[in-house]
Amino acid sequence: MKSFAALFNAIDRTTRTKEKTAALTSYLRDVPDVEKLWTVALFTGRRPRRAVTTTQLREWAAERAGLPLWLLEESYPIVGDLAETIALVLPPPKRPADLPLSHWITRLQRLHDLPPEARKDQILDAWDQLDATERLLFNKLITGGFRIGVSQKLMTRAIAAATERDEAEIALRLMGKWRADTTTWHALIEADDPQADASRPYPFYLAYQLDDAPEDLGDPGDWQAEWKWDGIRGQLVLRGGTHHLWSRGEELMTDRFPEFARALDFLPGGTVLDGEVLAWDDGPLPFSTLQKRIGRKTVPKKLLAEAPVVLVAYDLLEHDGQDFRAEPLATRRAQLEALLGQTPPEAPLRLSPPINFANWQALADTRATAREARAEGVMLKRLDSPYLSGRKKGDWWKWKLDPLTIDAVMIYAQQGSGRRANLFTDFTFAVWNGNELVPFTKAYSGLTDEEFRKITAWVRKNTQQKFGPVRQVKSHHVFEIAFEGIHASPRHKSGIALRFPRMSRWRHDKPLSEANSLDDLKALLATYG
Repeated sequence: MKSFAALFNAIDRTTRTKEKTAALTSYLRDVPDVEKLWTVALFTGRRPRRAVTTTQLREWAAERAGLPLWLLEESYPIVGDLAETIALVLPPPKRPADLPLSHWITRLQRLHDLPPEARKDQILDAWDQLDATERLLFNKLITGGFRIGVSQKLMTRAIAAATERDEAEIALRLMGKWRADTTTWHALIEADDPQADASRPYPFYLAYQLDDAPEDLGDPGDWQAEWKWDGIRGQLVLRGGTHHLWSRGEELMTDRFPEFARALDFLPGGTVLDGEVLAWDDGPLPFSTLQKRIGRKTVPKKLLAEAPVVLVAYDLLEHDGQDFRAEPLATRRAQLEALLGQTPPEAPLRLSPPINFANWQALADTRATAREARAEGVMLKRLDSPYLSGRKKGDWWKWKLDPLTIDAVMIYAQQGSGRRANLFTDFTFAVWNGNELVPFTKAYSGLTDEEFRKITAWVRKNTQQKFGPVRQVKSHHVFEIAFEGIHASPRHKSGIALRFPRMSRWRHDKPLSEANSLDDLKALLATYG
């Protein structure tokens, strides 16, 4: 555990990617295979199942520290992290031990088979053997809150450097449905496996945001344009008579969208498509319709009928069982059109149509109509580009529409967490409905640290009531709220919900009376909902 704690400290103390990569590479070269495996699992989100509630942890930590529970509870929002709060209040370990990460994970896994009192004994015993940083990590594993500043790309690069293997090969091996307790480091990273998991997707190729006009990209004839659809990016894998659907976040979504089982009736095995999962009825439906199905493990018949989905495919990654990614986009696109061109309307598949444009101004004019097409903007892809892994600058660009905006009044504030635990960063905003302010959204990003410090000082001086961690404040400040979409929502008092709301500007120049109204929101809903 000490070597893992040292790695955590090395990564946590820097924001430099090269230093994080070097620390992780060195660690992976030195520790035993089982430690490597669990480290990679944890850093890629494969954490042990939680066996103890946070309420129990609070009570046990307060008891061991000899503190009243209320004092620990008051300390938690100041520290901003429960695992760290507990690590800070516990007394020094009585019998320090140097046991590996895999030992502690095994102990956590066995907690599920123990009665509550025995679980408590195991946790207290562990705290008595771990130092402060080790306790912090152990507590994070218990609570399921283990997150660290290591991206999938950084992890892939470090493993490739430590094992002297190709980075693209490592990226592919890390994809798919693997678990650290059912595989080995050799099987995952080193072994030649021609019978690799048939469900395994390819690493997604990600586009960069195009902030300026596209004229600098050169000849428009070198580029393919298409809509940037407002759905869920997905990869449909058809192999061995089975189908699997993966999200961009490497989440297996097959059971949530049973419609795609029918893809096997229309496409041959050995086909992998990259595209967008959209709610569809003679055309794309609002994202809010698709949202009803997100997070569901099973989908009732009624919802299947109300929100049918298709995959709008825009790339072909595997053809006839062969990796097709090295082919230029023009070749991949032609083959994709040949595959999907004859599929009947009942197939859960559609071809993402290209946008024809003679020059960049013509594309800009088309882009301006994106919301009418239920899209967020346009995508630009160089016709000779291969399908790469991760975010690479140069060949793929997303040219999104400017967000919608509304001016709203801040009426509630709540403290943040982590490094912003001492600041008020989470706010509720309202618009006018006659002479009444009606709450309609929350937002917690978009301001600078300096602006968060200023609004925090103001909140502390202008709190009118407290409701647990939430403070009602004087209606005084107007903020411009930017968002990507708007839809009706019976769950909200305003009847409206926003997609990806954030604070884009603090409107010091606007008096309270000039904030927008509920009628303004309803007008946006009628136009873009």
